[in-house]
Amino acid sequence: MSVSDPAGHAPTPAGRSRHRSETLTFLFLTIFLAPFLAVAFVGGYGFLIWIYQIFTGPPGS
Repeated sequence: MSVSDPAGHAPTPAGRSRHRSETLTFLFLTIFLAPFLAVAFVGGYGFLIWIYQIFTGPPGS
């Protein structure tokens, strides 16, 4: 009995393939996509502040 199959059925090749696909998708999202998006959002926000300050001046001026 496997953890992913509570009914106790033996895993099928299609089930193993789906599990591998889900694992690879999870790894892609956590190792590549999440850090890329985090850097992109922080960099984009910093860029927007920089452009805003070019037109309005630094805070307190």
